Amino acid sequence: MSVLIGAQDLLAALGSDQPPVIADVRWELGRDTGRADFEAGHIPGAQFVDLDRELAAPPGAGGRHPLPPPEVFQQAMRRIGVSNDRAVVVYDAANSLAASRLWWLLADAGHDQVAVLDGGLAAWTKAGQPVTAGESEHVPAGDFDGRPGQLGQVDSATLAALIDKGEAPVLVDVRGAERYAGENEPIDPVAGHIPGAVSAPSMDNVDADGRFVAPKVLRERFTALGVDGDAVLYCGSGITAAHTLLAMRSAGIGGGTLYPGSWSDWIRDPDRPVRTGPLP
Repeated sequence: MSVLIGAQDLLAALGSDQPPVIADVRWELGRDTGRADFEAGHIPGAQFVDLDRELAAPPGAGGRHPLPPPEVFQQAMRRIGVSNDRAVVVYDAANSLAASRLWWLLADAGHDQVAVLDGGLAAWTKAGQPVTAGESEHVPAGDFDGRPGQLGQVDSATLAALIDKGEAPVLVDVRGAERYAGENEPIDPVAGHIPGAVSAPSMDNVDADGRFVAPKVLRERFTALGVDGDAVLYCGSGITAAHTLLAMRSAGIGGGTLYPGSWSDWIRDPDRPVRTGPLP
């Protein structure tokens, strides 16, 4: 199954004998409006998933959005009808930043039939497809049995040790360039980036409509930055780094390691090095 699916292909899948589970993960940092947006209008049959409560643990050790406890994630997936042998399609409002978190968590747990709706709900409505209002309809519980740890991830202590020894792989900072440079930090208390990281803003993965740019363009961009399957990706709190891993998969680049705690976890230790400004 491709990691991306278009609106027309999703419509066809919904009309098949084995329709996918549809998960709505609309979310914006600092705005708890996802459920209200869902109830105002969503893809028919979709189930709302709360990113802050079901796809992340409370802020603290591990940063602003630590990975959720496996039992919490498994319960959430079963609630919306996910089973190991049933395809899942995930979407958000448009640019797939939030949807990528659920894609990564499911893939990391061993689910091999997960796709993100390219362009999100905006692409669905632009294609003339209907939406429905109200709460999630009741669905039979799924039997999803996750096995977290199937994808590469690294913690802060391991990464810091690799940097100290000069053995760190390519580090990729996917936040906006101004946050990477330390020119503007609207969220975390310390500005800058992890030493040695290259800047590759996640929003460069998509066009103005929120759709991922062509695989060839993505491959050329990643190659120019030295980003390959051995790279470690981080963002502010582990959400948008998954977006760039999804972009890598759509471009045919396997591998890639997620630093789930990302910048918000790195700066919890004041002894960890920080750099500002562009790389030489």
